[in-house]
Amino acid sequence: MGPGRPPKKLDRTIISRVAAQFRPYRPQVTLIVVLVMISATIGLANPFLLKHLIDHGLRANNLHVITVDSLLTIAATLIATAAGVAYAYMSILVGQGIMRDLRNGLFTHLQAMPLRWFTNVRTGEMQSRITNDVTSVQGAVSDTLANVLNNATTAISTIVAMLILDWRLTALSVGVLPFFALIAAKVGKWADVERRKSQENLAALTATTNEVLNVSGALLTKVSGRYDLAGERFAKENAEVAATQVRLQTIMRGFFSLFGLTFTITPTLVFWLAGYLIIGRRDANLSLGTIIAFTSMQGRLFFPVTQLLNVQVELGSSVSLFGRIFEYLDLVPEIRDAENPTHLTPADIRGEVAFENVGFRYDENQSRPTLENIDLRADAGQLVALVGSSGAGKTSLTYLIPRLYDVTEGRVTIDGHDVRDISLASLGQIIGFVTQETYLVHDTIRENLRYGRSDATDEQIEEAAKAAAIHNHIMSLPDGYATVVGERGYKLSGGEKQRISIARAILKDPRVLILDEATSALDTQSERLVQGALERLMPGRTTFAIAHRLSTVRAADLIVVMSHGRIVERGTHEELLAHGGEYRRLYDLQFED
Repeated sequence: MGPGRPPKKLDRTIISRVAAQFRPYRPQVTLIVVLVMISATIGLANPFLLKHLIDHGLRANNLHVITVDSLLTIAATLIATAAGVAYAYMSILVGQGIMRDLRNGLFTHLQAMPLRWFTNVRTGEMQSRITNDVTSVQGAVSDTLANVLNNATTAISTIVAMLILDWRLTALSVGVLPFFALIAAKVGKWADVERRKSQENLAALTATTNEVLNVSGALLTKVSGRYDLAGERFAKENAEVAATQVRLQTIMRGFFSLFGLTFTITPTLVFWLAGYLIIGRRDANLSLGTIIAFTSMQGRLFFPVTQLLNVQVELGSSVSLFGRIFEYLDLVPEIRDAENPTHLTPADIRGEVAFENVGFRYDENQSRPTLENIDLRADAGQLVALVGSSGAGKTSLTYLIPRLYDVTEGRVTIDGHDVRDISLASLGQIIGFVTQETYLVHDTIRENLRYGRSDATDEQIEEAAKAAAIHNHIMSLPDGYATVVGERGYKLSGGEKQRISIARAILKDPRVLILDEATSALDTQSERLVQGALERLMPGRTTFAIAHRLSTVRAADLIVVMSHGRIVERGTHEELLAHGGEYRRLYDLQFED
């Protein structure tokens, strides 16, 4: 089984894992059990009080008995109702707590997945698992425990009470229940298939919505004019969602309509049997109070049984949804901490980075490696420039330092420590990244800057922004640092976003800095501002700078020229020009005019 592949689970294993979600809530579950027992037990008193009221109160013209029985009935109803409200509230608290735990668990676990996994899955699919799937099983988790306990207790106690009143009427009433249990099992299987199809279709619809209805998607649609293409795709997936919902709802409605029909007919049969026993068999043991009390109990039997069968169907159809949730929770992160990782802080690091006979493939089946035979050493504080044509492997090389991917061969070290032995949290503190495409979240500029250092004060944030030459622009905005940047920072220009990214790196104060074509997409003025900010950021750090514009790397301590995943040249700007190789060719192409 490859990394990130979920192991296949049996349904009973999934059910066991669902039950395990209740363990942190044992005190609340215990209280629910007590309240359910109180509600079901006290509620059972009413039919017997009704029998006594009729036989010994109404028929005997005894007002005292009628009054006492009526008051006791009201008291029993109030107590049972209060207990019912209390356990319903507690079950909601437990259910919502489990939903919260599942969402938090999914979110935290998916954050730990490697970059490779995110490149192979649609964002909408992830969102659907966290939101749609968890929401769809909410009822099963929130209501199942209390409903099963309450309805099972009520049904069993009611059957016992009915047997006490008359076993023959009881046999008729409960005789149809096994038939419906079999039907419920079959319906549950049908509903399970349709529920899984529905969630898969809904995930696809969510993914399409997420891809189209955002700033980038809207821009693509508008500039291409292909509104029809996006609309047809959405309409097709929406129709599939509707079709599966129609099938699912039809199955459920048909089942409960059949059960409702039986619920209506059975009391009539009970009255017929009671009449036959009294009139045809001259049975003197059946009183009017017994018959009325018995028929009142049928509601206490059929409604709980209906709910229990509904739980059976809901749980059956929810198992597949829990399976989808657990599939994600069972994904094994390809890149994770070693058994006893080394914990380092920036103060512990000099910043010497070495690649020792490194080889790397994105896919083990690709015919040619992305990187091979890479031997490279960057001394602490050096500026190393990586140049070469597109696809040469420059970005892939830098991805190996913070373990966005792991090497296939060889090793990468920081101060002699294999990066695979350093904790991921430590690597996150030690290494800073400034990429060509800066990602900003839909929040204020201040909170985006705090991604560099969560505990930074406002003064520290402003000092970092000044060093990145973005403070004055921020202060010119109406809301200053409280300005919301919009989705992906679309309210800011490319140069402004880059300088915010640089300010984040300044706040982080990493020992190793990676600049991935940080100025290649900027205009001349923005490039000068960003380049000036970078020059203030790099001193005292080991820096790997990827650049297509060779004019930006002349001052590098070491220039590494890459081609087809290999290092083909290395040296200073003057040495490589004098050598007359690949670097000279790239240089002449850029400056031939």
